[in-house]
Amino acid sequence: DRLVKAIGQLAKTTISPQARQNRSAFGSTFLFEKTKYRNPVLVSSTDGVGTKLMVANLVGRHDTVGIDLVAMNVNDVLCAGAKPLFFLDYIACGKIHHKVLTDVMRGIVKGCELSGCSLIGGETAEMPGIYKENDYDLAGFAVGVAEKDKLIDGSKIKNGDKIIGIASSGLHSNGFSLARKVFSVSEQRKWAKELLRPTRIYVKPVLKLLERFSIKGIAHITGGAFYEKLTKIIPQGRCAVIRKNSWIMPPIFKMIQKKGKISGKEMFTTFNMGIGMALMVSPKEAVNVKKSLWQEGLASWEIGEIINDNKRRIILE
Repeated sequence: DRLVKAIGQLAKTTISPQARQNRSAFGSTFLFEKTKYRNPVLVSSTDGVGTKLMVANLVGRHDTVGIDLVAMNVNDVLCAGAKPLFFLDYIACGKIHHKVLTDVMRGIVKGCELSGCSLIGGETAEMPGIYKENDYDLAGFAVGVAEKDKLIDGSKIKNGDKIIGIASSGLHSNGFSLARKVFSVSEQRKWAKELLRPTRIYVKPVLKLLERFSIKGIAHITGGAFYEKLTKIIPQGRCAVIRKNSWIMPPIFKMIQKKGKISGKEMFTTFNMGIGMALMVSPKEAVNVKKSLWQEGLASWEIGEIINDNKRRIILE
């Protein structure tokens, strides 16, 4: 009860007028202002943080993983060109430790503030039969909205279009099972600040881009990284050519590859390698898109282009 009360106080800072209009004892409500849209489409996502939580538990720092949780969901919603509206969280644990879970919630609230969405509900489940006393897991759920005729699905991507890569803040929330295998426990403690650096939330700057430019495709580089996420948005018969040396790669990735003796292909399949989001744009807009991102404080580079290829989906060179 104390935790729920504390969560309610924290969440107040994220609540929009649409989330305040109605109340329900068992379900969270959100007043959808349909008059703002001609033909609205709701876009949803659900995701978690993965074994990054084990590093947080190892060093006793829990105030950033909530940002990761929100980021993994709202960045996915953004890929369709949608503005996140609201977010719900699910926390499962072996035993409720008030300070730990309050710190987690502070991160979730921060993530909602950074993405401009309301934290309208959630669930905290204490399950000692499944989780150890100090274990917990996180899941999140986000819903956004876009005009139907402005949905981004990659269908307009053409031969010659440029791929703009936006810098990640580090590992984000993927590849931690491999990273934890590579680094010893003492090394995980040593590099905890870098390993726990929260996933970058791209919502506000990219939504600004969508108002000015015709973005043909957006890929959130997470699990499966380049080989999976880019191919999800590129139409059949097209191939993404990625130039690996065209951006500044954070040192943490080189450390993992060297220490773990991991192949380049495996690295680009597991980790974002310093690119957290990729945008597909026409050649004439590429320079201005990059310039706008830098003005928003986001490092970005032209990391590749789209070519015709009926056999291959991605080429790393």
